Amino acid sequence: MALTLEQPAVENRVLGPAPWAIALLGAAALAASNGIGRFVYTPILPLMHDQVGLAATSGANLATANYVGYLAGALAGSFAPRLVRSRLVMRASMIVMAVSLALMPLTQDVTLWSGLRLIAGFTSALAFVYAVGALLSGLRRSAPHLVGWGFGGIGAGIVFSGLLVLAVREVATWRTAWWVAAVLTLLLTAVSWNLAPPAPPAAGAKVKTRPRTRRWFAALALSYTLEGVGYIIAGTFLVASITQDAPGWVGAGAWVVVGLAAIPGSALWTALARRWSRPTLLASALMLQAAGIALTGLVPGSVGALIAAAAFGGTFVGITSLALALGEHLQVPRAVALLTAGYGIGQIIGPLISRPLLGTGYSAPLLLASTVLASATLAAAVLRIRYPHRVGHMIEPSHLARTSSASRPHTFMLPDLPTPSRTGAAEEKKQLWPQRSCG
Repeated sequence: MALTLEQPAVENRVLGPAPWAIALLGAAALAASNGIGRFVYTPILPLMHDQVGLAATSGANLATANYVGYLAGALAGSFAPRLVRSRLVMRASMIVMAVSLALMPLTQDVTLWSGLRLIAGFTSALAFVYAVGALLSGLRRSAPHLVGWGFGGIGAGIVFSGLLVLAVREVATWRTAWWVAAVLTLLLTAVSWNLAPPAPPAAGAKVKTRPRTRRWFAALALSYTLEGVGYIIAGTFLVASITQDAPGWVGAGAWVVVGLAAIPGSALWTALARRWSRPTLLASALMLQAAGIALTGLVPGSVGALIAAAAFGGTFVGITSLALALGEHLQVPRAVALLTAGYGIGQIIGPLISRPLLGTGYSAPLLLASTVLASATLAAAVLRIRYPHRVGHMIEPSHLARTSSASRPHTFMLPDLPTPSRTGAAEEKKQLWPQRSCG
């Protein structure tokens, strides 16, 4: 009987993709869709200012168009979940996104640029939700520690885009930068071509958990939406702000630092979640990001810029992974798509509220972003109030009584890992992770 029960697990390990392969393919998809498809605009923006005469307000409008497309893609994934579970849609989205990048140099019409950035935003959102779902569903049981490295693909894409601009600015023009970005996107698309689709949600989870987790999800959604506002102001204007007060290479170099810090950043925050609760870590990451962005606005110069870039890069991908993992844990239907939609709304609001402040430079918008992120920190802190660490696992009260006994006062279920119903102390112990109860 024991052999019969264990046999399916052996077959899954043999026939299914290796965890490291899922992480690699997911990282490539995120590097293409977000690291390059969306964020390459940030280091190219100063080149377009200098070589095309693009005004600061027009640059903000292009950013807004991208974020409107991103929101539309996230909403499409929320209302039509099959879109973000279709490998065909993911592949088509990434190809269309690469084409939109390649078409940018063929015109200097701001309206056409806005349309292309809108398309890039829409397709990047579809690919992003697909890739995140694939990482979370593919690794949560076999290798949850690799989820953070998968999210690090966003940082890798940012590094590629920053190095691209550093190389191009010395030998070519802004047009070449867009074309090279399109080629890199296609190469990363080829790497992620066979990324398995996300698993469908577990039957029954919707009815059982949604009423009990709605208030925590509301606080999480507010915090993550505010993060979208603050982070996108910095993500759009960080390089341009640094370039104002330092040589041009420092701005592109700072963007490389952002990417280098982002690659291990998500994995670091994921590792910390083994010891501290995710609500606490989310609030801490938001506070650190707010401080880093404020430093950029208050302290001009290369040293402050690099420190701020490291703080920004080391937190923004980690915040994304923490927030989406919290949403999955709360088991609200279509949590990833809903949170991504809120994030998209924040990214539309950010450039709009910062545009009136651009007349005096970039310091005022960056300080505004820091203030918004401080508000996001407060919203995340609300999550810590009686946060349901076990509710995502469908644990019965009898299980809770046993796991909270005096013999194990500091033990609770690892968040975000679905636990099948089991009996027996030996089987239950396999699903427990010793932690400090830090709220």
